[in-house]
Amino acid sequence: MTSSMRSFNWKFSQVFGERQPGEKVEEIDIISAVEFESRGDYLATGDHGGRVVLFERTNGKDLRSRKELEHTDSSVTSHPLYSYKTEFQSHEIEFDYLKSLEIGEKINKLRWCASSNNSLFILSTNDRTIKLWKVSDRRVKKIIEMDSNAHISSENALLSEKSFLTDQKIQSVPNGYHLEWITKKPKSTFPTYKESPKMMFKFGECASSRCRRVYSHAHDYNINSISINSDCETFLSADDLRINMWNLEVGNQCFNIIDLKPLDMEDLVEVITSAEFHPAYCNLLAYSSSRGFIRLVDMRQSALCDQNARIFQDRDAHGSRSFFTEIAASISDIKFAKDGRHILTRDYMNLKLWDLHMESSPIVSFKTHEFLRPKLSELYNGDFIFDKFDCCLSRDGRHFATGTYSNTFKVFCHDGGYTDGTRLEASKNPNRVSHSQECQKNAGLLTFFARGLHRRGHENSRFDSSDEIPCDLDSKLIHLAWHPTTNLIACAAKCSLYTYYAESSFNA
Repeated sequence: MTSSMRSFNWKFSQVFGERQPGEKVEEIDIISAVEFESRGDYLATGDHGGRVVLFERTNGKDLRSRKELEHTDSSVTSHPLYSYKTEFQSHEIEFDYLKSLEIGEKINKLRWCASSNNSLFILSTNDRTIKLWKVSDRRVKKIIEMDSNAHISSENALLSEKSFLTDQKIQSVPNGYHLEWITKKPKSTFPTYKESPKMMFKFGECASSRCRRVYSHAHDYNINSISINSDCETFLSADDLRINMWNLEVGNQCFNIIDLKPLDMEDLVEVITSAEFHPAYCNLLAYSSSRGFIRLVDMRQSALCDQNARIFQDRDAHGSRSFFTEIAASISDIKFAKDGRHILTRDYMNLKLWDLHMESSPIVSFKTHEFLRPKLSELYNGDFIFDKFDCCLSRDGRHFATGTYSNTFKVFCHDGGYTDGTRLEASKNPNRVSHSQECQKNAGLLTFFARGLHRRGHENSRFDSSDEIPCDLDSKLIHLAWHPTTNLIACAAKCSLYTYYAESSFNA
């Protein structure tokens, strides 16, 4: 890849939960988390209503016989395709009576756990409570046709008839689901449905979910991160001031490994914004802060990891610093690359790639919102500057993606330069780039400073106004994830989930 640069041609793949133009979107239906399973066979989303929805990959699992496959001419789709599998209610609204605080059901993060059998395990968390869910398939036997029995008019008649037979004094089991009369039926009774000669059954599979563990009462502040360790036995949970480590099999005990809470809260200078375990070494983890720092921690040094192995800070960041630029420097998300040597971070203005062997500056920085820098004060007044965008990277670690406004996201290439990126819209036509025309059509929906940016879009020749200026700051694309084995991106636009696949080409 040294003599040529590989570029991607992104195409629409699927959409789930698409709404019609003008259709009202309920707050509880907005997607708040997107996560691929480690092999990419499953995709999970969480929403503001506390629900977790699972999707299963359908292609690559052809159930046809070998003879049928030999006589077919259809080609296998190269990119993954998914279908709805199941959903369950993970969290409900809670109330902390000691603090008189209502805890919402919104799913903040989802993380898949390793599995040794056919069951699926997934961690979900809201602001205070983490839960481990087990999802398994069950074979269901359904009656689709049967011959009616003249002696039995209904199930109730059958039950009333059995109640006068022998073995009446034997009590049922406490759960009430097992009826002894089924296994201890006298021979003189009428035949039940099991004995009907004219009966047809249909076998199918359905997914059932069950909460295996609840990890609670360990965080006083909102949980912003959970991460599974490479040992597949422990995981971390991070809030604004503390990071705790849990064992997956123990729900009532955890270990506090990082504590930033000062004795006097007036001395607080930064908070934890994101944390993640190293993909290969179970003793290493990294966490980011609101000051733009990334700290690498080695848990072998001490039980309380108050000493950092390395601190990464962009000391080469140019430009005048102010109250607003310090807020914009807060890192909202960090991701380890598969090689374990690089870390991808996202703050409000930039997407940066760091080398663990170089602490002074990132090896590459992509500008995502540089055109908004002159308007940071207006962004602060509208709370837009506090938007926390996710980031993700491909398996080879050379392509990166992050969200922005107007339901769009940008994909960058490591060899593509500092500002060269592909802007895609979360729609069935992702390559539509006529944003300036959309701005004119929707001028009444723009905020006052966004309209000003549109009118003065050509004053700064470094940026193309038709490609960089957002039309709708309220339509933000926050959450997205990259498939672990192939070039496919899943992104959430309000209550809709879109997937896009890439066709690669080499340009000299």
